[in-house]
Amino acid sequence: MNTNQPIAALFDFDGVVVDTEPQYSLFWDEKGEKYHLEIPEFGHHIKGQTLTQIYSQYFLHPEGLQSEITRELLDFETRMSFEFIPGVVDFMKELRRKGVKIAIVTSSNDQKMANAHRALPELKSMVDAIITADKVTHSKPHPECFLLGAETLQMPIDRCIVFEDSFHGLESGNRAGMKVIGLATTNPASSIADKASLVIPDFVDFTYEKMVTVLE
Repeated sequence: MNTNQPIAALFDFDGVVVDTEPQYSLFWDEKGEKYHLEIPEFGHHIKGQTLTQIYSQYFLHPEGLQSEITRELLDFETRMSFEFIPGVVDFMKELRRKGVKIAIVTSSNDQKMANAHRALPELKSMVDAIITADKVTHSKPHPECFLLGAETLQMPIDRCIVFEDSFHGLESGNRAGMKVIGLATTNPASSIADKASLVIPDFVDFTYEKMVTVLE
């Protein structure tokens, strides 16, 4: 492998850059208990899906329900905490020093990310691009978001490495034809091992050199 060739790292946001997934699980579990008792652990069931996907599959009726949930979700997101996944800040800094291009590719919309930017004003300077759900037509597990990330960074697909935690996100990265590194922050490592070239618990002690082994 020629490590002198440029490399891009494409990070999902929730569960990969920030530890927000447990908070979202609580929110959506409450909605599941109220509207979908037939689906146990509803919050886990819908992980990785956009709000549009969740609504179209589970909350089409009654009329006005989507607006009610949206209001509750927006209020919830203004109060949630955005804590970095252990080691991710130092890892991104190392990637910067190595000349790696970085993008966040998330199923979150622009409004949610605005909350994240207020809580983490340094976030924008840590990456070269942020691809949100509002910038794509098809959501994960469709590969469009990661393909757009590669296009935005002007990087060939075979030089892109995806970091994902959800089943939909892992599938999206694989369908994009990219190497995928799984984060065992949301699902057990054993459940995502066959969907990633490498699985890590977080970014503590994870390095550029370890990352590029998936391209070999």
